[in-house]
Amino acid sequence: MDEVAVLIPCYNEEKTIAKVVADALAALPGATIYVYDNNSGDRTVELAQAAGAVVRREYMQGKGNVIRRMFREVEARCYVMVDGDDTYPMEYAAQMVRQVLERKVDMVIGDRLSSTYFTENKRPFHNMGNSLVRGAINRLFRCKVKDIMTGFRAFSYGFVKTFPVLSKGFEIETEMTIHAVYNNMMMANVVVDYRDRPVGSESKLNTYLDGIKVLNTIVKLYKDYKPFGFFTALATLLAVIALIFFVPIFIEYWRTRLVLRFPTLIVCGFIMMAAVQSFFAGLILSNLAMKNRRDFEYRYNQVAEREERSNSI
Repeated sequence: MDEVAVLIPCYNEEKTIAKVVADALAALPGATIYVYDNNSGDRTVELAQAAGAVVRREYMQGKGNVIRRMFREVEARCYVMVDGDDTYPMEYAAQMVRQVLERKVDMVIGDRLSSTYFTENKRPFHNMGNSLVRGAINRLFRCKVKDIMTGFRAFSYGFVKTFPVLSKGFEIETEMTIHAVYNNMMMANVVVDYRDRPVGSESKLNTYLDGIKVLNTIVKLYKDYKPFGFFTALATLLAVIALIFFVPIFIEYWRTRLVLRFPTLIVCGFIMMAAVQSFFAGLILSNLAMKNRRDFEYRYNQVAEREERSNSI
Protein backbone atom coordinates (compact mmCIF):
# COMPACT_ATOMS: atom_id res chain seq x y z
CA MET A 1 0.00 0.00 0.00
CA ASP A 2 1.33 3.44 -0.96
CA GLU A 3 1.59 6.12 1.70
CA VAL A 4 0.42 8.80 -0.76
CA ALA A 5 -0.89 8.25 -4.27
CA VAL A 6 -1.46 11.12 -6.69
CA LEU A 7 -4.22 10.30 -9.18
CA ILE A 8 -4.26 12.23 -12.46
CA PRO A 9 -7.08 11.49 -14.95
CA CYS A 10 -5.97 12.51 -18.45
CA TYR A 11 -7.37 12.95 -21.92
CA ASN A 12 -5.20 14.76 -24.49
CA GLU A 13 -3.09 16.78 -22.05
CA GLU A 14 0.32 16.61 -23.78
CA LYS A 15 0.93 20.33 -23.26
CA THR A 16 0.69 20.15 -19.47
CA ILE A 17 1.00 16.57 -18.17
CA ALA A 18 4.79 16.52 -17.81
CA LYS A 19 4.72 19.68 -15.68
CA VAL A 20 1.86 18.37 -13.52
CA VAL A 21 3.75 15.13 -12.84
CA ALA A 22 6.99 17.00 -12.08
CA ASP A 23 5.17 19.42 -9.75
CA ALA A 24 3.52 16.50 -7.94
CA LEU A 25 6.86 14.75 -7.41
CA ALA A 26 8.38 17.98 -6.09
CA ALA A 27 5.46 18.75 -3.76
CA LEU A 28 5.08 15.20 -2.43
CA PRO A 29 8.49 13.44 -2.38
CA GLY A 30 8.00 9.71 -2.09
CA ALA A 31 4.46 9.74 -3.45
CA THR A 32 3.50 7.45 -6.31
CA ILE A 33 2.11 9.37 -9.29
CA TYR A 34 -0.54 7.54 -11.30
CA VAL A 35 -1.65 8.90 -14.66
CA TYR A 36 -4.75 7.21 -16.02
CA ASP A 37 -5.07 7.83 -19.74
CA ASN A 38 -8.57 7.95 -21.22
CA ASN A 39 -7.96 7.19 -24.92
CA SER A 40 -5.71 10.18 -25.63
CA GLY A 41 -4.76 10.70 -29.26
CA ASP A 42 -1.66 12.77 -28.55
CA ARG A 43 1.62 12.22 -26.65
CA THR A 44 0.11 12.30 -23.16
CA VAL A 45 1.14 8.72 -22.28
CA GLU A 46 4.69 9.09 -23.59
CA LEU A 47 5.32 12.37 -21.77
CA ALA A 48 3.78 11.14 -18.50
CA GLN A 49 6.01 8.06 -18.48
CA ALA A 50 9.08 10.14 -19.25
CA ALA A 51 8.23 12.47 -16.35
CA GLY A 52 8.19 9.56 -13.90
CA ALA A 53 4.51 8.61 -13.62
CA VAL A 54 2.98 5.14 -13.50
CA VAL A 55 0.68 5.15 -16.53
CA ARG A 56 -2.46 3.03 -16.73
CA ARG A 57 -5.41 3.13 -19.11
CA GLU A 58 -9.19 3.32 -18.91
CA TYR A 59 -10.87 2.62 -22.24
CA MET A 60 -14.41 3.62 -21.21
CA GLN A 61 -14.64 7.32 -22.06
CA GLY A 62 -15.54 9.79 -19.33
CA LYS A 63 -13.94 11.20 -16.18
CA GLY A 64 -16.28 9.25 -13.91
CA ASN A 65 -15.22 6.00 -15.56
CA VAL A 66 -11.56 6.91 -15.09
CA ILE A 67 -12.01 7.68 -11.40
CA ARG A 68 -13.90 4.42 -10.87
CA ARG A 69 -10.89 2.55 -12.28
CA MET A 70 -8.46 4.56 -10.15
CA PHE A 71 -10.35 3.93 -6.94
CA ARG A 72 -10.60 0.21 -7.64
CA GLU A 73 -6.97 -0.39 -8.49
CA VAL A 74 -4.89 1.93 -6.31
CA GLU A 75 -4.23 1.17 -2.63
CA ALA A 76 -2.95 4.06 -0.51
CA ARG A 77 -3.36 5.65 2.90
CA CYS A 78 -4.00 9.02 1.24
CA TYR A 79 -5.08 9.87 -2.28
CA VAL A 80 -4.59 13.23 -3.99
CA MET A 81 -6.68 13.74 -7.13
CA VAL A 82 -5.72 16.54 -9.51
CA ASP A 83 -6.54 17.36 -13.11
CA GLY A 84 -3.84 17.05 -15.73
CA ASP A 85 -4.40 20.53 -17.16
CA ASP A 86 -2.02 22.42 -14.79
CA THR A 87 -4.75 24.68 -13.40
CA TYR A 88 -4.06 23.75 -9.75
CA PRO A 89 -0.73 24.62 -8.03
CA MET A 90 0.60 21.44 -6.41
CA GLU A 91 2.25 23.28 -3.52
CA TYR A 92 -1.06 22.97 -1.64
CA ALA A 93 -0.98 19.16 -1.86
CA ALA A 94 1.20 18.62 1.22
CA GLN A 95 -1.22 20.60 3.39
CA MET A 96 -4.12 18.53 2.05
CA VAL A 97 -2.28 15.28 2.72
CA ARG A 98 -1.60 16.30 6.34
CA GLN A 99 -5.32 16.88 6.84
CA VAL A 100 -6.01 13.28 5.78
CA LEU A 101 -3.12 11.53 7.55
CA GLU A 102 -2.96 13.54 10.77
CA ARG A 103 -6.52 14.78 11.32
CA LYS A 104 -8.25 11.73 9.76
CA VAL A 105 -10.25 13.87 7.34
CA ASP A 106 -12.17 11.83 4.75
CA MET A 107 -12.19 14.42 1.96
CA VAL A 108 -10.22 17.64 1.60
CA ILE A 109 -11.58 20.09 -0.97
CA GLY A 110 -9.20 22.31 -2.90
CA ASP A 111 -11.36 25.44 -2.85
CA ARG A 112 -10.84 27.57 -5.99
CA LEU A 113 -13.94 29.72 -5.62
CA SER A 114 -12.66 31.49 -2.50
CA SER A 115 -9.48 32.64 -4.25
CA THR A 116 -8.66 33.39 -7.89
CA TYR A 117 -11.18 31.31 -9.87
CA PHE A 118 -13.58 34.09 -10.86
CA THR A 119 -10.77 36.33 -12.10
CA GLU A 120 -8.62 33.64 -13.77
CA ASN A 121 -11.37 31.66 -15.47
CA LYS A 122 -12.21 33.19 -18.84
CA ARG A 123 -15.52 31.32 -19.32
CA PRO A 124 -18.29 33.33 -17.64
CA PHE A 125 -20.88 30.58 -17.92
CA HIS A 126 -18.55 28.28 -15.97
CA ASN A 127 -18.44 30.90 -13.21
CA MET A 128 -22.22 31.13 -13.11
CA GLY A 129 -22.57 27.34 -13.24
CA ASN A 130 -20.22 26.78 -10.30
CA SER A 131 -22.12 29.31 -8.20
CA LEU A 132 -25.47 27.77 -9.18
CA VAL A 133 -24.38 24.23 -8.31
CA ARG A 134 -22.82 25.31 -5.02
CA GLY A 135 -25.96 27.19 -4.00
CA ALA A 136 -28.28 24.32 -4.98
CA ILE A 137 -26.37 21.66 -3.06
CA ASN A 138 -25.83 23.78 0.03
CA ARG A 139 -29.54 24.59 0.17
CA LEU A 140 -30.86 21.09 -0.62
CA PHE A 141 -28.45 19.23 1.67
CA ARG A 142 -28.12 21.95 4.33
CA CYS A 143 -24.34 22.18 4.18
CA LYS A 144 -21.72 24.87 3.60
CA VAL A 145 -19.37 23.42 1.01
CA LYS A 146 -17.25 26.14 -0.60
CA ASP A 147 -16.42 24.50 -3.94
CA ILE A 148 -18.49 21.62 -5.32
CA MET A 149 -16.87 20.95 -8.70
CA THR A 150 -13.17 21.37 -7.96
CA GLY A 151 -10.90 18.75 -9.50
CA PHE A 152 -8.29 19.09 -6.73
CA ARG A 153 -9.09 16.90 -3.72
CA ALA A 154 -7.51 14.58 -1.18
CA PHE A 155 -9.22 11.45 0.15
CA SER A 156 -8.80 8.91 2.90
CA TYR A 157 -8.59 5.19 2.21
CA GLY A 158 -12.05 4.80 3.78
CA PHE A 159 -13.65 7.31 1.43
CA VAL A 160 -12.14 5.82 -1.72
CA LYS A 161 -13.06 2.24 -0.90
CA THR A 162 -16.66 2.99 0.11
CA PHE A 163 -17.56 5.55 -2.56
CA PRO A 164 -19.95 4.07 -5.16
CA VAL A 165 -19.02 5.74 -8.46
CA LEU A 166 -22.20 6.02 -10.53
CA SER A 167 -21.44 8.98 -12.79
CA LYS A 168 -19.64 8.57 -16.11
CA GLY A 169 -18.50 12.13 -16.79
CA PHE A 170 -17.73 15.47 -15.19
CA GLU A 171 -20.65 15.21 -12.76
CA ILE A 172 -18.44 12.92 -10.65
CA GLU A 173 -17.24 15.81 -8.42
CA THR A 174 -20.83 16.67 -7.53
CA GLU A 175 -21.48 13.02 -6.67
CA MET A 176 -18.40 12.90 -4.42
CA THR A 177 -19.46 15.99 -2.49
CA ILE A 178 -23.03 14.84 -1.92
CA HIS A 179 -21.84 11.38 -0.85
CA ALA A 180 -19.55 12.89 1.79
CA VAL A 181 -22.16 15.35 3.05
CA TYR A 182 -24.98 12.82 3.26
CA ASN A 183 -22.91 10.19 5.09
CA ASN A 184 -21.60 12.75 7.59
CA MET A 185 -17.99 12.15 6.58
CA MET A 186 -15.34 14.50 7.88
CA MET A 187 -14.51 17.21 5.35
CA ALA A 188 -11.97 20.04 5.28
CA ASN A 189 -11.51 23.05 3.03
CA VAL A 190 -8.14 24.31 1.76
CA VAL A 191 -8.20 27.53 -0.26
CA VAL A 192 -6.06 27.09 -3.37
CA ASP A 193 -5.10 29.40 -6.19
CA TYR A 194 -6.48 28.67 -9.63
CA ARG A 195 -4.93 29.52 -12.97
CA ASP A 196 -6.54 29.27 -16.36
CA ARG A 197 -5.35 26.70 -18.87
CA PRO A 198 -2.20 27.63 -20.81
CA VAL A 199 -2.52 28.71 -24.43
CA GLY A 200 -3.20 25.73 -26.69
CA SER A 201 -4.73 23.58 -23.94
CA GLU A 202 -8.46 23.04 -24.42
CA SER A 203 -11.08 22.19 -21.80
CA LYS A 204 -12.99 18.94 -22.31
CA LEU A 205 -15.95 20.27 -20.31
CA ASN A 206 -18.97 21.24 -22.41
CA THR A 207 -20.51 24.22 -20.63
CA TYR A 208 -24.13 23.47 -21.51
CA LEU A 209 -24.29 19.69 -21.99
CA ASP A 210 -22.19 18.84 -18.94
CA GLY A 211 -23.94 21.57 -16.95
CA ILE A 212 -27.29 19.90 -17.62
CA LYS A 213 -25.81 16.53 -16.60
CA VAL A 214 -24.57 18.03 -13.31
CA LEU A 215 -27.98 19.52 -12.49
CA ASN A 216 -29.66 16.22 -13.40
CA THR A 217 -27.24 14.43 -11.07
CA ILE A 218 -28.15 16.77 -8.21
CA VAL A 219 -31.87 16.02 -8.68
CA LYS A 220 -31.27 12.25 -8.87
CA LEU A 221 -29.04 12.18 -5.80
CA TYR A 222 -31.47 14.36 -3.85
CA LYS A 223 -34.21 11.86 -4.70
CA ASP A 224 -32.02 8.94 -3.62
CA TYR A 225 -30.50 10.48 -0.49
CA LYS A 226 -33.41 12.68 0.65
CA PRO A 227 -36.52 10.85 -0.61
CA PHE A 228 -38.87 12.30 2.00
CA GLY A 229 -38.04 15.88 1.01
CA PHE A 230 -38.17 15.08 -2.72
CA PHE A 231 -41.49 13.23 -2.68
CA THR A 232 -43.07 15.65 -0.20
CA ALA A 233 -42.24 18.49 -2.59
CA LEU A 234 -43.74 16.47 -5.45
CA ALA A 235 -46.84 15.70 -3.37
CA THR A 236 -47.24 19.40 -2.52
CA LEU A 237 -46.96 20.36 -6.19
CA LEU A 238 -49.58 17.79 -7.23
CA ALA A 239 -51.93 18.85 -4.40
CA VAL A 240 -51.63 22.52 -5.43
CA ILE A 241 -52.43 21.62 -9.07
CA ALA A 242 -55.46 19.60 -7.95
CA LEU A 243 -56.72 22.48 -5.78
CA ILE A 244 -56.25 25.04 -8.57
CA PHE A 245 -58.60 23.08 -10.81
CA PHE A 246 -60.96 22.06 -7.98
CA VAL A 247 -61.63 25.51 -6.49
CA PRO A 248 -63.58 26.87 -9.53
CA ILE A 249 -65.68 23.68 -9.59
CA PHE A 250 -66.42 24.02 -5.89
CA ILE A 251 -67.37 27.72 -6.24
CA GLU A 252 -69.62 26.85 -9.17
CA TYR A 253 -71.26 24.08 -7.15
CA TRP A 254 -71.73 26.41 -4.16
CA ARG A 255 -73.59 28.88 -6.35
CA THR A 256 -75.67 26.52 -8.50
CA ARG A 257 -75.68 23.22 -6.58
CA LEU A 258 -74.59 21.61 -9.87
CA VAL A 259 -71.32 20.03 -10.99
CA LEU A 260 -70.99 21.00 -14.63
CA ARG A 261 -67.41 19.76 -15.23
CA PHE A 262 -67.29 16.15 -14.10
CA PRO A 263 -64.21 15.24 -16.19
CA THR A 264 -62.19 18.00 -14.51
CA LEU A 265 -63.42 16.89 -11.10
CA ILE A 266 -62.36 13.30 -11.80
CA VAL A 267 -58.91 14.44 -12.94
CA CYS A 268 -58.58 16.49 -9.74
CA GLY A 269 -59.38 13.39 -7.73
CA PHE A 270 -56.72 11.33 -9.48
CA ILE A 271 -54.11 14.08 -9.08
CA MET A 272 -54.85 14.33 -5.36
CA MET A 273 -54.57 10.55 -5.05
CA ALA A 274 -51.16 10.76 -6.76
CA ALA A 275 -50.14 13.43 -4.23
CA VAL A 276 -51.11 11.17 -1.32
CA GLN A 277 -49.23 8.24 -2.89
CA SER A 278 -46.17 10.40 -3.42
CA PHE A 279 -46.17 11.46 0.23
CA PHE A 280 -46.33 7.89 1.51
CA ALA A 281 -43.71 6.79 -1.03
CA GLY A 282 -41.41 9.41 0.52
CA LEU A 283 -42.06 7.98 4.00
CA ILE A 284 -41.24 4.43 2.89
CA LEU A 285 -38.14 5.38 0.90
CA SER A 286 -36.82 7.54 3.76
CA ASN A 287 -36.84 4.45 5.99
CA LEU A 288 -34.93 2.54 3.32
CA ALA A 289 -32.45 5.43 3.04
CA MET A 290 -31.88 5.28 6.79
CA LYS A 291 -31.18 1.55 6.51
CA ASN A 292 -28.68 2.28 3.72
CA ARG A 293 -26.89 4.74 6.00
CA ARG A 294 -26.61 2.09 8.72
CA ASP A 295 -25.25 -0.38 6.16
CA PHE A 296 -22.75 2.24 4.98
CA GLU A 297 -21.42 2.75 8.51
CA TYR A 298 -20.92 -0.99 8.83
CA ARG A 299 -19.06 -1.15 5.50
CA TYR A 300 -16.95 1.88 6.42
CA ASN A 301 -15.89 0.24 9.69
CA GLN A 302 -14.89 -2.91 7.81
CA VAL A 303 -12.76 -0.85 5.41
CA ALA A 304 -11.14 0.99 8.34
CA GLU A 305 -10.23 -2.33 9.95
CA ARG A 306 -8.74 -3.55 6.66
CA GLU A 307 -6.63 -0.39 6.43
CA GLU A 308 -5.36 -0.88 9.98
CA ARG A 309 -4.34 -4.46 9.21
CA SER A 310 -2.52 -3.31 6.06
CA ASN A 311 -0.63 -0.62 7.95
CA SER A 312 0.44 -3.04 10.68
CA ILE A 313 1.97 -5.54 8.24
